[in-house]
Amino acid sequence: MPKRISKRQLDVNELAAQVVKAATESPTKENRSLISQIMSEMGRKGGQKGGRKSLTTMTPEQRSERALKAARARWKKYRK
Repeated sequence: MPKRISKRQLDVNELAAQVVKAATESPTKENRSLISQIMSEMGRKGGQKGGRKSLTTMTPEQRSERALKAARARWKKYRK
């Protein structure tokens, strides 16, 4: 015959201890990879929106300045 598992109510202190333990334990390797995936997707979404939005609000002179600055930064790596 299977044993019956009683589900007794946790008192306030036991519940608080469980909450603190869950909040302070370090994430496992699986959790870290999941968190990393989620954050990269969020960053990708923001980057996709931000570039288009800034280009629509910039003047042609500002876009030219930004492109020139980016080109200089790329070539600076090779001139060292």
